[in-house]
Amino acid sequence: MSGDAHLLVAADYVVFAVVLLLSAAVGFYYAWRSRKQGTSRDFLTGGRKLNALAVSMSLTASYMSSVTVLSNPAEVYRYGAIFGYLSISYVIAVVYTSEVFLPVFYRLAINSTYEYLELRFSRATRLLGMLIFFFNLLYTGLVIYAPALALNQVTGMNLWGGIISTATVCTLYCALVSKTFITYDTHTIGIMFAGYMSVIIKCVILKGGISTILSDAQEGGRINFVDFDINPLRRHTFWTLVFGGAFTWSSIYGTYQPQVQRYNSCKSIKHARLALFINVLGLVCTLTSSVISGLCLYSFYKNCDPWKAGQVSSPDQLLPYLVMDILADHQGLPGLFFAAVYSASLSTVSTSINAMAAVTMEDLIKPRIKLSEKKLLLISKGLNSDSDICPQGGLCGLVTGLAAAVSVSIIGMISPSPPEMTRPLFLSTEGCNFTTGSSFNWTTPLPTEPSLFTTTPGQNTDDIHAVQWHSPSYLYFCVIGGLTSVIVGIIISLLTGGLRETVDPRLMLMKEDTLSYHLFKRVKDGVRAEEQRYQKQPTDDRRSILSYTFPSLGHGRNRQCWSAKQGGWNQ
Repeated sequence: MSGDAHLLVAADYVVFAVVLLLSAAVGFYYAWRSRKQGTSRDFLTGGRKLNALAVSMSLTASYMSSVTVLSNPAEVYRYGAIFGYLSISYVIAVVYTSEVFLPVFYRLAINSTYEYLELRFSRATRLLGMLIFFFNLLYTGLVIYAPALALNQVTGMNLWGGIISTATVCTLYCALVSKTFITYDTHTIGIMFAGYMSVIIKCVILKGGISTILSDAQEGGRINFVDFDINPLRRHTFWTLVFGGAFTWSSIYGTYQPQVQRYNSCKSIKHARLALFINVLGLVCTLTSSVISGLCLYSFYKNCDPWKAGQVSSPDQLLPYLVMDILADHQGLPGLFFAAVYSASLSTVSTSINAMAAVTMEDLIKPRIKLSEKKLLLISKGLNSDSDICPQGGLCGLVTGLAAAVSVSIIGMISPSPPEMTRPLFLSTEGCNFTTGSSFNWTTPLPTEPSLFTTTPGQNTDDIHAVQWHSPSYLYFCVIGGLTSVIVGIIISLLTGGLRETVDPRLMLMKEDTLSYHLFKRVKDGVRAEEQRYQKQPTDDRRSILSYTFPSLGHGRNRQCWSAKQGGWNQ
């Protein structure tokens, strides 16, 4: 392998440009088809006429942001295939969302999830939730900037050209019609998987089979699924990924505006539930592609890590570096991969912009200004182009939960977990045939008994200033914030008379709303019907059935029969 940088050729730029132009064309086409769309609700939720398959693909595509496409393989490359345990958390989160959050939000038919906070708690809680949502939208800028920066440094693609082209196309098809981002996702998800598969298939061919890649991963310690350490400071363990991941993804699918707005666009609650369950398959396929891509990265660079060798400046650039290393001779394929990365950006950004339009319309404009539906529709398009807890408990819980999550995040930045907690796997530069740009080595011997605190050598452990607190795994940030919010909310509610509050039944989850209740009831009714049918049969028929089923019961001195009246066996 050489350290020379590869650049995109004309064919790659043609493929890349065609994808962006098709994205814009989709927006214009559906804008023309839905030009008679009459209300802001129709614009923001597609008139609640969408089917399960389209919405499920849109849910999956919104998860596959450009940051995910580039970062997940690098995470597997550095920390191993244990990252794949996240698939279990997806299943738990989707089932929980389907049972708890979906029935309430779909029944209320609200465009903004924060409207529920006012109906259930108070207007102050609604406004605070809305402000937190707008703060989270800073992630949208990262979704556009991060891949553009990575591709610029690896391939020489113009940084601002990538940013402006992505933002322009995204604005076009977001401003034209809301159905576009869902319909477009059903097309671009194929492009995104095609980008992944182009890398995986080429790696398998060059390595002579998937068995070689798995063998290399095994020798390098990347097949590390057996790790059930319960230490919350550990970056990736079975419990961290399953429990922490399930809590995080439950909050995203259960309450995050873009996801709720998507499954609320379905034409029935059955379609909404089905969309969530089909979406799990897409999430698992995406994660599997990420894990395999990460193992391919290690198989190729096990003897010469480009990051430690100074060929890339961050782990997010590893996958683009591999693409240019193995696909540069196949004109157009690097363009296809980078088109997949930008398609992921388009999907995520369009979702965020549409959700921001819904929140701004429902939470800021409608409550204060009375406008006609035509004006509300125009404003929506314009925006697109740019438990028993009382109200006091809900607000206090939200504030303290937010403070806890932010505090833990800040601690994580100031005092990150040491290598013995994150446990990055060994990477080598011994096989590099170019001058190493860095001698940085972030592997350290593992301690026999990790501690929650670390002290520097020669310092007195009794000195409080010598003790340094390290943050837990990033997957526990949401757990800490969520549990703090719920516990404080319940305590404040009990202290302020929350048990005496009367709550609108529409805002509460009823047992009849859950799928598990109907499944259990169906099984119970089937068993009861079978019992009634059996009891109506003549006694001789029942004895013959028992004798046929249990021959030994019909012979000998200990002959037995079933007594329907006594409900037991008689000798």
